[in-house]
Amino acid sequence: MTALRSVPLFVLAAVAEIGGAWLIWQGLREHRGLLWMAAGVVALGAYGFVAAFQPDPHFGRVLAAYGGVFVAGSLLWGMLVDGFRPDRWDLTGAALCLLGVAVIMYVPR
Repeated sequence: MTALRSVPLFVLAAVAEIGGAWLIWQGLREHRGLLWMAAGVVALGAYGFVAAFQPDPHFGRVLAAYGGVFVAGSLLWGMLVDGFRPDRWDLTGAALCLLGVAVIMYVPR
């Protein structure tokens, strides 16, 4: 039951954090302006709230596991939004990170 709740929260957190960072990147590096950057700041703030709803009570564990989700999610975002083509080593690294997420969050204790 924990995974049914935490996986969607990890996905939502990834969209908020990666999307927020991307919006700031676009606003600053692609000269899209302050509104893009402000939207990015709001999205990054939302990430913090989403992470707080994880069912596991340990901040360090949740944040460590989210790191693996962030790695895989960043590659996926790059593919979907920026036309990035990951190579086999990118994909292998992302798979290892997601395996780490599974171990950190879902192995019985």
